[in-house]
Amino acid sequence: MAGVISRAESRKRRQARVRRKVVGTSARPRLCVFRSSKHIYAQLVEDATGTSLAAASTKNAGVADGLDYTGNVAAAKAVGAAIAKIALEKDIKEVVFDRNGFIYHGRVKALADAAREAGLLF
Repeated sequence: MAGVISRAESRKRRQARVRRKVVGTSARPRLCVFRSSKHIYAQLVEDATGTSLAAASTKNAGVADGLDYTGNVAAAKAVGAAIAKIALEKDIKEVVFDRNGFIYHGRVKALADAAREAGLLF
């Protein structure tokens, strides 16, 4: 069928649209979020050099401890708090949020809110 766009293709288009505007610098890196059905990942990226400054996910032992399931809002809050703690230890206080083509609700929103509550500014 002509004109039918898959869910993955739609996300890639949204991702490209967001990435045109959201650029991470050394002073204000990009907080990039990836969400799968079982896990959620966050990393701080400096786009000028293409390096990852920090990362946290539900696969990390410290984050996953005490969680019954790693693919829910509670897990996303834990990852948001963990990435904020790592960023503040590296003296990064401000970031730009990259939702990576995912719609801003549920787990993505929970991660962002938890990072804000832990002290990150965006």
